[in-house]
Amino acid sequence: MKRQLEGGCLCGEVRYRISGEIIDAGYCHCRICRRASGAPVVAWLTVPAGSFSYLQGTPSVYRSSAQSQREFCRGCGTQLVFRRSEGPVTVDVTTASLDDPSLVRPEYHIWRESRIKWFETADSLPRHEDAGPDKE
Repeated sequence: MKRQLEGGCLCGEVRYRISGEIIDAGYCHCRICRRASGAPVVAWLTVPAGSFSYLQGTPSVYRSSAQSQREFCRGCGTQLVFRRSEGPVTVDVTTASLDDPSLVRPEYHIWRESRIKWFETADSLPRHEDAGPDKE
């Protein structure tokens, strides 16, 4: 699905644009996403790295693992992006940071093996205990 979407952080300091195909979208239940967001699950959409650009502001970067980083607004703390630290091919963008998050619907759940046991959604989307099929 080829789109042009825009989004940004809570305070408006950082803005971004997505121009191109959305590869997929899903809910992540991993502990790192939960801790970084303070939420029981995070909805992400994935795009080719070349389809994502910042329009305004410079995000702060936190290396959340040896291979990956999270980008967020230093002013308000909004988590915006997850990507490989070296040579990213794709960029994962927090769906809720879109100006209109209703335009991108999640398609699956991943990393359910580490989910909070009391949190469950009533949707009928595919559920994967790990990264899911076709993921690294």
